[in-house]
Amino acid sequence: MQFSQLFVAMLAAGSAEGQLDKLAKAAGLKYFGTAVDNPSLNNQAYMKIARDKDEFGQITPANGQKWSNTEPSQGRFSYGSGDAVANIAKQTGQLLRCHTLVWYNQLPGYVSSNYNRDQMQRIITTHIQNVAGHYKGQCYAWDVVNEAFEDDGKFRQSAMYRAMGVDYITHSFKIAAQTDPATKLYYNDFNIERCCNAKINATIAMIKTVQAAGARVDGIGMQGHSRVGKSPSKRELMDTMARFSELVEEVAYTEVDIRHTKLPTTAADREQQAKDYLDVVGACLETPKCVGITIWDYTDQYSWIPGQYPGEGEACLWDRSYNKKPAYTSIASLLQSAASVGLRSKATPAVAAVEARTVTVATTLATVTAAAR
Repeated sequence: MQFSQLFVAMLAAGSAEGQLDKLAKAAGLKYFGTAVDNPSLNNQAYMKIARDKDEFGQITPANGQKWSNTEPSQGRFSYGSGDAVANIAKQTGQLLRCHTLVWYNQLPGYVSSNYNRDQMQRIITTHIQNVAGHYKGQCYAWDVVNEAFEDDGKFRQSAMYRAMGVDYITHSFKIAAQTDPATKLYYNDFNIERCCNAKINATIAMIKTVQAAGARVDGIGMQGHSRVGKSPSKRELMDTMARFSELVEEVAYTEVDIRHTKLPTTAADREQQAKDYLDVVGACLETPKCVGITIWDYTDQYSWIPGQYPGEGEACLWDRSYNKKPAYTSIASLLQSAASVGLRSKATPAVAAVEARTVTVATTLATVTAAAR
């Protein structure tokens, strides 16, 4: 059976087409969310969907809270861009994932200068105390440190690392915890999804070092930017999350998009994209500590991919005209199937019951994914 035929059959049997957050919560996840960036805020068609809390129970400011926007010159803070998205969450009751406090990119020039250890520590302290302090009580989670490693597992030679070594990460988490103790504190990175590469191993070693130094790290965010037909399998994703789950209380997919590397796309391409998205959602559903999934904007109209990878794109769940793609329907159907068998039910007093549900849902997921092959 082809993927499109399978979806028709599932819909005919009563499978839901949406909305994603409502279905995700029914399946036991905490949220299904999307990034929202400032250029889209005046687009009424876009905002109607972005503000639908049944579709997206969580939103992330894509750029507004980054250092270049929040402290563009030393000691001068500006929150307009970040607040514009954060205020949506206040109005709608959506969760807010805050992104990001310390990152090597999108830095104002003064941060990239050469500083000694004490100077950089003061710069980081001031920035986190002010920015996390401004959003105190609003953020479900903060991406405290973002993308500290190169793909080979070596630390990026950022201004922060040059001045402080790995201690810049430890310090950032300590100050974030002091400033907003109620929020979840995450380390966030890309290419740490497919088990098990040098970057994953380096991330694990770093988290252990930071925790041993007395800093609290609550979660690991796997961004989830990948390519159609070359995405990690569900098994690879689950193996990675199992390793991360030994270190932190929760994991999440934080910036998911799965791009086509050649355009225009065919029906077969879109079916493969749907399967790749299914692997991400299925892996999260079958990992007890995986709390949710955030897509890195929901429509191709505002995707960052074409600007970064010319000739590639169509990575999102909605097209530029706000039509839902097969990947959307596949996710909705999978979430409903997971809910129907109680995969993540809290009523799990016996290990045997947990194992029985896992087997049942694994069979459901296998049925869906096998149809794509």
